[in-house]
Amino acid sequence: MGKIISTLITIVVAVVGSAAVWVGANLVFNQVRRNWSTFRGLVGAIGGFALGALLAGNRVITGTQAGEDPFRLEAFLRWVWLPLLLAAVVGVWFGAVTKIPQDVPRLVISLVLAAAVAIGLGLFVADGYHPALKTVPLIAWTAGGVVLGGIVGTLRRHSPIPGALLGGALGALAGGWGSARIGDGPTVEAIAAFLIPALFVGARVGLPNIPALQQRLVIDRRSRAVIFLGPALLFIFATLVVPTLRTIYLSFLDDSSDSYVGFENYTETFQNPDTWDASQWTDVFTSRLFWIGLVGLALALFFGLKNKAMSGRAVEIGNSTTMPLVIGALFVAFALFSTLRGTISNNLWWVVTVTFLSTALGLAIAVLSDGRKLERTAKSLIFMPMAISLVGASVIWRFMYVARDTSQDQTGLMNALWTSLGKLSTGSGIPTYLIGILLAAFVVWLVVTLARQLTAGNGPAATLAGAAVLLFGWITLRYWGILGEGIGGFAVRDDGGVVAQTVDFPQHQPFNNMWLMVVLIWMQTGFAMVILSAAIKAVPTEYIEAAKMDGATTQQVFWRITVPQIAPTIGVVVTTLIVTVMKVFDIVKVMTNGQFGTQVLANDMYQQAFQFTNSGRGAALAVILFLSVLPVMILNIRRMQKEA
Repeated sequence: MGKIISTLITIVVAVVGSAAVWVGANLVFNQVRRNWSTFRGLVGAIGGFALGALLAGNRVITGTQAGEDPFRLEAFLRWVWLPLLLAAVVGVWFGAVTKIPQDVPRLVISLVLAAAVAIGLGLFVADGYHPALKTVPLIAWTAGGVVLGGIVGTLRRHSPIPGALLGGALGALAGGWGSARIGDGPTVEAIAAFLIPALFVGARVGLPNIPALQQRLVIDRRSRAVIFLGPALLFIFATLVVPTLRTIYLSFLDDSSDSYVGFENYTETFQNPDTWDASQWTDVFTSRLFWIGLVGLALALFFGLKNKAMSGRAVEIGNSTTMPLVIGALFVAFALFSTLRGTISNNLWWVVTVTFLSTALGLAIAVLSDGRKLERTAKSLIFMPMAISLVGASVIWRFMYVARDTSQDQTGLMNALWTSLGKLSTGSGIPTYLIGILLAAFVVWLVVTLARQLTAGNGPAATLAGAAVLLFGWITLRYWGILGEGIGGFAVRDDGGVVAQTVDFPQHQPFNNMWLMVVLIWMQTGFAMVILSAAIKAVPTEYIEAAKMDGATTQQVFWRITVPQIAPTIGVVVTTLIVTVMKVFDIVKVMTNGQFGTQVLANDMYQQAFQFTNSGRGAALAVILFLSVLPVMILNIRRMQKEA
């Protein structure tokens, strides 16, 4: 109950605090047009409160108790007095100085007030926080801040002096506190650590800075964009930009983040055979997948030369070259990925397979279900896996893949079907002959379909039918024992007896990676289907009706009208899936934890950083993963900008 109450209090405080900040910021900038002195005073009060909160929160000033329970009144009062005091003092300083018309008195008074605030803070610094200043770093940081601030001001086409003063203040803070030995210095150096940046701020506040009405109108108008975008940009900066920069920094350090090692973590990553292993690349040429892919590419070459002679284009969306080219390239890619082992190869395999199959299946379902009965019900069922977390989906499929001892009934669906098929293909009863006859009849139907499509000159359909004939023809020949002894989960003993034999799908290398990919394909197909279905329904019906009136077939309408119209949406789906797949972690973590040759970059990064406590190597893997996703994101952003 206590956790629930504290959570509710946190939510209320966050919501109310965010609303108060947003409303307060608008009220502050409302003063820009009306009263510049009030605006400067409010800005100073906000800055003073923030400085006081920072000092009190870290117990830098004597008398603050930031570490105690804030819900206790005494602790809260001991913490909040410093922020309130600094808010009042700095607010009066900023507002009052602005009202002084003469330049020299204004500058002098501002410097005196800045020095008073700095000396007061320095006198009350707690004993354990006295800085022992280092002269050279302090001067270097201050000078660097002045130069950088002046450059920024010049680039903004403003006077370089205000920017140089603010840069000097920030540089003096970094050099005075960041490079000092905290706790070893005297009170004088604590005063100096506050005094130097305070004098820069005092000089900045004392400058002639009352802009004309037109300039104040510009500030007021631009401030609204900052108020609305600022919190979001700050959140992105704190949660994305800063962690990214820190990760890049850690990638150049050793496993304990103590010593600089340069690019050693990166070179070790690519030299490690677990990450990239091409030692057996020659096995690609003995792979069945490779030769099947070559057959597909040969067919694509044949059809391409034929189409080139007829229409002048060898490859065109929807012509007879497309399907064998895609299938051939896919099989060659599978042969390469199953031979070139390692984490990087696995990630590329995931990207190619999941992206292609999810998009293709989603597009096929969207097209075939468009305008059909029970379309919404079917799409809802297909989209339903998206509602399941990746961990939940992984657990579900792990149960489907589970393999039990053959003396027991199989509880995993895949092995139950596999062993049942083995019993049928090696049996001699009526069910065995019935299934065999049905398979043979199906192959005959496929052959007839192939002949019809070839006669009609429908290249894509003929390619699919031909692939189906080869696949199911091979299954039928194996089933009847013409090629081999059967098909399915079985084993022949030495005495000639036949027993069931299961397959541990997540461990059976190298195609256990494919069985893991099925989980993500199962989930992402629904996503692709929904997006592409909406795009298909947005295609103008006038184009489709005009094409049909000109005699175009359904397939020609799809390839020549629908696909070009939804090409931008297909690009969005593909790039989104690539980014999702590159970061895949949960499925591998739950099902194999990267064992049995299934390691991917995200899981390897997690293990290196958190299990093996090698933060340098883990950070390097994170950077590699980030760089691999970055080009896709840039491409996607540029495409959306062009469309806009």
